[in-house]
Amino acid sequence: MGTQTAAPRPMFFAAHVGVVSTVKISPCPSTIRPNRSRACRVRAAESLSRPSIASGDPNAPEKLFYFEPSVWRSDEWKRHKADKLKENVRKLLWTSNDVVAKMNLVDAIQRLGIGHLFEDEISCILSDIQKSEFTSSSLHEVALRFRLLREHGLWVSPDVFNKFKADDGKFIDEIANEPRDLLSLYNAADLLVHDEPELEEAISFSRYHLKTMMQHNNLKQPLFDQVSRALHLPLPRTYKRVETLHYFLEYGQEEGHIPILLDLAKLDFNILQRVHFKELKAISEWWKDLYKYIGLTYIRDRAVESYIWSHTILFGEGLALTRMICAKIIILLVIMDDTYDAHATIEESRKLNEAIQRWDESAIPLVPEYLKKFYIKLLNNFKEIEDQVMDNEKYQVAYAKKEFQKLSHYYLQEAEWLHQNHKPSFQEQVDLSTKTSTAHLMFVSTTIGLGDAVTKEALEWAESSTAIVAVGKIMRFMNDIAAFKHGKNKGDVTSTMECYMNEHKVTSDVAFMKLSSLIEHEYRTINQARFDLHKSLPAAQRVVILAVVSLMFFYDNRKDVYTLCSDLQETIRSLYVEHAPM
Repeated sequence: MGTQTAAPRPMFFAAHVGVVSTVKISPCPSTIRPNRSRACRVRAAESLSRPSIASGDPNAPEKLFYFEPSVWRSDEWKRHKADKLKENVRKLLWTSNDVVAKMNLVDAIQRLGIGHLFEDEISCILSDIQKSEFTSSSLHEVALRFRLLREHGLWVSPDVFNKFKADDGKFIDEIANEPRDLLSLYNAADLLVHDEPELEEAISFSRYHLKTMMQHNNLKQPLFDQVSRALHLPLPRTYKRVETLHYFLEYGQEEGHIPILLDLAKLDFNILQRVHFKELKAISEWWKDLYKYIGLTYIRDRAVESYIWSHTILFGEGLALTRMICAKIIILLVIMDDTYDAHATIEESRKLNEAIQRWDESAIPLVPEYLKKFYIKLLNNFKEIEDQVMDNEKYQVAYAKKEFQKLSHYYLQEAEWLHQNHKPSFQEQVDLSTKTSTAHLMFVSTTIGLGDAVTKEALEWAESSTAIVAVGKIMRFMNDIAAFKHGKNKGDVTSTMECYMNEHKVTSDVAFMKLSSLIEHEYRTINQARFDLHKSLPAAQRVVILAVVSLMFFYDNRKDVYTLCSDLQETIRSLYVEHAPM
């Protein structure tokens, strides 16, 4: 799954959280901090109206103690309050008759991280908006409609932007001085598919003028920060939970903001944070027991990071089982990857793969002695996962097992290449390393326990889907770019970066540009999947899109924060420890 580092002793969740105060990198807003009132602060007030019981002196002023409301409200109180706010927001969604007001409301709901509470309402509203005629002279409004509809798999032609172009097909000069319009255009155009040169032009035009405004310091807050983030990573590609933390600070500054949206968003964030924190503790304990039992000191400690990966794809409260299953499968996968990649001999690798293909306790004697406990745990954990799901969901576990076996075969192929000193062509390396990227297993793992939302048709589609292959290629290219920047370790297979450089006799900068262009190509394939899967396989569509977002999060800025996890620690605090201030 990428470059390896020397395996430290396992650092369980408490350790991950405990050291973050020393980390300087802050991918999340630093102003999201716990409320200072960790205990009730007491304020004494004097009253002359009644005698003091405490002092026994009838003439002494009574000391009245005022206890400020605790921020650590009970879960029951929080959920009751959230239910009331949800009903109020639901009324806003259905009573608004103005199309622009509805679009702004939907956009705010989604960016504040509470879209999962109103999925049916948002779906109906956007479907109505797509079917209705829309005439507006505002580029911001046209671009907002374009982005909202395309994000949800509803087709909109790029021709809607023609009204903002001159006769020569270029965007008119007037909009070059409107930062809000340009930002909306830039984020909307990022949802382009193949063969949409007009949207490529929109990206170039808006990006150029936004960068110019940034350089000349012509933007006010919060627009300055929003433009800065978008130029780094356009809104459709951002990890929504982290973006939500930023938007908590910004939404209240927007003209016409609705206070109850922000109240509900923060309350929902804190409710879910408590759920996620408990899951993190549980996965950390599970990992602690697993690590102690199997006794493999060379493997990476990535329990928290594995949970975060599942969390980036599925964060809703009702998805706890799927998150935990996905995190466990990722951890088991990492152990297998580290064994093939950094420790096992070629003979040991062959024996391990043979046993995994048989997937039965009778194959235990085949496994090298030091790997037998891992093999036993692998079988047992998949059996436990199967026992946790409903009878009509067990086929999902069977698909995951099949993908795990495929990955073992692909990992062995990489080990064989390394053993034979085989120098693959660029295309050979892309083909194999896309398969070892884990994209197919990740897709299947994030569907286990979702019930009827994911059908056999969706899992069969995934086996040959160009969208899943595109996710795999993006994962591979981003991983290889990050690994090349960090430096190759002994035992690492040849990367796509190295293959391209060797085959075409070019510098690393040229290879980086090539892989970056291939990432953009595959991203457009995934955007196309939004429309192809919207009606037939909506759950598959959602998982694919969110999988890409998770990649942008883990491989942002040419870093692999899954492997080099110290850069994640501030994010861990923001997502799982520090409450959103109410």
